[in-house]
Amino acid sequence: MADNTIFYWGSGSPPCWRIMIALQEKKLFGIPQKLLSFDKQEHKSLDVLAINPRGQLPTFKHNGNIVNESFAACMYLESQYKSQGNQLIPDAPAEQALVYQRMFEVLTLHQKMADYAFYNWRVPEPERHESALARNKAALTSEFTLWEGYLGKVGSLSQKELRYNEQQMMRQYRVGVITDL
Repeated sequence: MADNTIFYWGSGSPPCWRIMIALQEKKLFGIPQKLLSFDKQEHKSLDVLAINPRGQLPTFKHNGNIVNESFAACMYLESQYKSQGNQLIPDAPAEQALVYQRMFEVLTLHQKMADYAFYNWRVPEPERHESALARNKAALTSEFTLWEGYLGKVGSLSQKELRYNEQQMMRQYRVGVITDL
């Protein structure tokens, strides 16, 4: 890999996991990586801020190209290494549309989870209302029902059809999406 490549990541971060999964799937084992501590505010270091002014993780620079949003980095890696490792984005238009739809739709799930889980933390006590928490819970329950329907359909797909996005979404949903809370 070029000297102008680095991947900064933080433990327990699903957006960082997305890029880590993409790197593994594309068999890019030589990408320099650096684990940073959120507790020590290492993601606000000058090295990170130089390529990601928000000081957020993941922070990814490849051959001088900066791509810090995790979905964008995954798409970038697929385009740069299309013939290497496993294909992340299918070629067939219908499958590709579904992958992109779920890839970005999962952000709504994350937001509804955060709205419910962090309500008491984000809203000052005098401004809290049980009805607002109940609405957030109902919205999250409805969203989970929608995703359970998506996951129920996955069982009928062949392994070839089960592309990167569904694999990633299932890992997050079943194993680690709660970490976003």
